[in-house]
Amino acid sequence: MPGKQKRDDKQKEQTAVEDDADFGTGDSGSSITFPQQCSALRKNGYVVIKEHPCKIVEMTTSKTGKHGHAKVHLTGLDIFTQKKYEDICPSTHNMNVPIVNRQDLQVVDVAAEDGGYMSLMNDNGEIVQVRSPTGDLGGEIRKRFSKEENLSVTLVKAMGEEAVQSVKVLSP
Repeated sequence: MPGKQKRDDKQKEQTAVEDDADFGTGDSGSSITFPQQCSALRKNGYVVIKEHPCKIVEMTTSKTGKHGHAKVHLTGLDIFTQKKYEDICPSTHNMNVPIVNRQDLQVVDVAAEDGGYMSLMNDNGEIVQVRSPTGDLGGEIRKRFSKEENLSVTLVKAMGEEAVQSVKVLSP
């Protein structure tokens, strides 16, 4: 009977492991980037440089050398922090391009303090909460909102981050 007891214990252990597994949370399988050949990238397009989503501001290509491929020198600005990043890649290699989502939303409410949250309404009437920008842009939004101006902001999303990029006054 000891063999049967071991099998029963093993079966109970397996069932406990299966009960602990949680498959309820999963993503849709969509990616935050896609590969693109370096020679196909263009100025004012997007690219991931050193794990940062960047807008390409400068791009130069060197001629093919004695032992290899033409090289592409990329200079990009992080789309959230405006920090400058550079990279060099053979023109035939792939680089990751971030999937960038831009959306215009109407401002419903703004926190009084710098770095608080804003309530924004999309075209479907759904309310979205986002962190209010700091610095000049955040100050301008708070100032205009306190004057009861009808405002719209552009929200940019890429690689799991989101930030308000600009503000404009909607005509009444």
